[in-house]
Amino acid sequence: MHTVWKGAISFGLVHVPVKMFSATEDKDISLRLIHRDCGTPVAYVRKCNTCEKELEWEEIVKGYEYEKGHFVLFEKDELEQLNENVTKTIEILDFVDLHEIDPIYFQKTYFLSPDQAGGNAYNLLLEAMRQSGKIGIAKISIRSKSSLAAIRTIENCLVIETIFYPDEIRAIGQVPGLPEQISVRDKELAMARMLIEQLSTAFEPAKYTDDYRGRLLDLIQHKIAGEDIKVAPEQQPTQVMDLMAALQASLESIRVTPTDPSTPEGTGGAAAGGANEAGAQRTRTAKGGTKKESVS
Repeated sequence: MHTVWKGAISFGLVHVPVKMFSATEDKDISLRLIHRDCGTPVAYVRKCNTCEKELEWEEIVKGYEYEKGHFVLFEKDELEQLNENVTKTIEILDFVDLHEIDPIYFQKTYFLSPDQAGGNAYNLLLEAMRQSGKIGIAKISIRSKSSLAAIRTIENCLVIETIFYPDEIRAIGQVPGLPEQISVRDKELAMARMLIEQLSTAFEPAKYTDDYRGRLLDLIQHKIAGEDIKVAPEQQPTQVMDLMAALQASLESIRVTPTDPSTPEGTGGAAAGGANEAGAQRTRTAKGGTKKESVS
């Protein structure tokens, strides 16, 4: 792994030298813009539209647009002066419970490993946090950007996750169209909760895959091989306006889905209860076989 940051964690008077590594990697497939006629990649040019000329990097400065078309400019050394007080220390400010932090705050995850002769202090912090069940809230500066961060443990590793500052989270009240009061029918709520229960399982990350990326990689390989590929449009599910009927059909589809041989017989069907007959009736009346339905 490539080291992205080196510094230390401090809590109280304890100093823990660490190295930081990205815990995730971007698996997106990069597609470039190509001139169709000659197959040449399209270049991006730094051009001033007023002077009508291409610019060198030394001719470019950063600026902030405080009004439409009006900017204040910053030289490189002015911005560097703002970083003079930036330290290489991750100072833990508080210890809190993880469940107190809403996932909306989390940004990016990094692994931390002990650096230099910091193994003993690293192990001490790791084990103390593991036994306490707490996570640390700290401040860190990475590439001149200051962030809040949460430090926690995963197995035998300290992990730091950058998190947004509170004023970076938009207020829920800004979301248009939210209901002022939540009102649902009791029967529909019971069916929805039953459906959630039927679909509930232990979280197994390995079973979730990026289907689009897989199809794109397959298409790339076929094109490299010179094959002419025609992708059939995906058939859209039938729209169902009756919410109760959709819930009943959903429960019925779970009941008739083949189960794992190791699953006790009847599991997944008992909870469907009275929905079975309603779902079967919809199946019998559908022309051309069972319809795939969804709630609009």
